[in-house]
Amino acid sequence: MAKILYEVKQNKADKSKAFGKWFGYVKSLETLNTRRLAKHISEHGSVYTQDVVFGVLEKFRACLIEMLLDSKKVKIDGLGTFYCTIENQKGGADQKDKFSVNTHLKALHIRFMPEQEQEMNISSREFLKQAEFINVESLLKGDDTGASGGTSNSGSSQSANSGNSGNSGSGNSGNTGGGGNDDDGVTYD
Repeated sequence: MAKILYEVKQNKADKSKAFGKWFGYVKSLETLNTRRLAKHISEHGSVYTQDVVFGVLEKFRACLIEMLLDSKKVKIDGLGTFYCTIENQKGGADQKDKFSVNTHLKALHIRFMPEQEQEMNISSREFLKQAEFINVESLLKGDDTGASGGTSNSGSSQSANSGNSGNSGSGNSGNTGGGGNDDDGVTYD
C-alpha cells in the first residue's frame, strides 16, 4: 500500500474559530516535473520510451488548457474531470446590465473533481480509505508506531482535514487538493 507522510501543525490564525487546534497536513517528499513523470511511466514495463511519453504528456497539457479555455470540461476516465470556475470580486454588480468582466471578475480557476464512479472512485473520502498514513515525526524519531491505515483512527483522522478546499464565487464545489478549512472559511496550507 502507498504511504502518505503527514505532519501535525497548530492553527496560529488568532481570528480563526479553530485557533490553537491541531490539523494534519500532507508532507510531500518531492514534486515530479513532466520529464520525471514520463521517465517513471516509461519504467513501468511500457513499450514507449521516456521521450514518447513526455511528448504525449506535453500534448495533453496543451490540449487540456485549450479545451478548458473553450468552455469545455475534460474527463479523464478513472482519474476525474478538469473544469473552470470563475472567482468574482467581492460585492458584485448592483445590476445585471452593469456587470463587467473587466471590473467584476477576479480570477479564472482550473478545478479538478476526482472520479466518483463506483469502481474507480478516488473522491476524497474513498482516497482516504486507500491510503496508509505515517507521521513524519515518527520517522525522524525512528519509531514505527506512526503508521496507520486509511481506516484506522490513530493517524488518518488527523490528516483528513488536509484534502478539501472550495471554490470562490463559482457556486461549484470541487476538490483541488488544497488545505483544509474550518468553520470560518480560513484555509490552512
